[in-house]
Amino acid sequence: MAKRRVKKRTQGTPGGKAMPGNAPSRPGERVPKSMVIRIGASEVGPSVSQLVRDVRSMMEPQTATRLKERRSNKLRDYTTMAGPLGVSHLLLFSKSSSGNTNLRLALTPRGPTFHFRVEKYSLCKDVQKSMRRPKSGANENHLTPPLLVMNNFTTKPQEGEDAEQKQPQIPKHLESLTTTVFQSLFPPINPVTTPLKGIKRVLLLDRKPSDPKSDSASYVLDLRHFAIETRTAKSVPKALRKLDAAEKLKHAGQKRKRSALPNLGKLDDVADYLLDPHAADGFTSGSESEPDTDAEVEVLASTAQKVQRRNTKSKSSDETRDRRDPKANVEKKAIKLHELGPRLRLRLTKVEEGVCAGKVMWHEYIHKSKEELKQMDKVHEQRRQEKERRKAEQKANVQKKRDERKARGQPEEDEEDELLSDAEDDEWDDEDGAVEGADEDDEMEDA
Repeated sequence: MAKRRVKKRTQGTPGGKAMPGNAPSRPGERVPKSMVIRIGASEVGPSVSQLVRDVRSMMEPQTATRLKERRSNKLRDYTTMAGPLGVSHLLLFSKSSSGNTNLRLALTPRGPTFHFRVEKYSLCKDVQKSMRRPKSGANENHLTPPLLVMNNFTTKPQEGEDAEQKQPQIPKHLESLTTTVFQSLFPPINPVTTPLKGIKRVLLLDRKPSDPKSDSASYVLDLRHFAIETRTAKSVPKALRKLDAAEKLKHAGQKRKRSALPNLGKLDDVADYLLDPHAADGFTSGSESEPDTDAEVEVLASTAQKVQRRNTKSKSSDETRDRRDPKANVEKKAIKLHELGPRLRLRLTKVEEGVCAGKVMWHEYIHKSKEELKQMDKVHEQRRQEKERRKAEQKANVQKKRDERKARGQPEEDEEDELLSDAEDDEWDDEDGAVEGADEDDEMEDA
């Protein structure tokens, strides 16, 4: 008799224990999971399709890497499965008829939704082609989520003459909301307990300052993705190591390589080369994608080294040295960043409540008065009341049919789900129409 197959990934191990990656989370400890989706599938083009695959690789491991979209899929298909799968974020890439690439970042199940316009982007393969020594991200680097670093997400209040000019700014509540949403993309880390080896990648989000000449406030973000490489720091600077290597080749009688000894003919003093090793090449700054200068940090020695040290014969001498010197267990590590890609420049255009359908909280181009905002609140309140009325009507119809079947003595049929699904279809049809109308409005603004 064949052995019974057990689905370990979804049903757990034969002993009844769930796999570590699918263990149920405790209340209040929801692990962020994401889905990166192409809206329109093949209609977006090969470049955006490759961009979606690169973003999925960046969002690993808690993302749907092998997700297959169909042209007939709608937003409801993904939101319906987001709950059972524990998906908390939806990243929807689409392309308008005018050729603009858009990104919608939505939180499930109740929103909000951020609408971004992708002004510029570079794929992973483009980033690697621009580097002298490209390094692709290994599979082991994507087993842990990246470290999120955000810069300049909140602006300082203006003072003096600048405040009198009334420069348009992003509302403070919107800045804090954007910060919270991006922080929720990845699980939080504890700097005290998180080991250094567990951080393999870093995701950098930098907000560009607004143009002072512009009449409207702008919210532009630059996204970069790097791999972190750590190694023991060397006491001799890189510039001196390069000279020492060329001298050893000379004494050994080997043929000197062309790039072994730097060309110092354009410099006035050797100190210029020691202070800036790139000055010998004719420029004074390194590549943004490939920093040659290692940043040295001090970290505590690993636990394995401490245990091995305690098992040696000179245990007492090491302990006394550790007590006298507090930096005995501290070692220097050199950190280098290798860019993996992709690069994105995102421009926030709209923020709305709900999942891609709801009241507009902020718009970059459309500004409404207080009276118009009150009128908009009334319209959304009427829509909400209409939905509640239809739900109550459907429940009443289901109960009425059940009573009639009981009176006739007929067995009850499970028609409640069918009726309720029909009501939900009507609601989703309305919301899909609202989403399509919003996309048309964006295209009209682009024109």
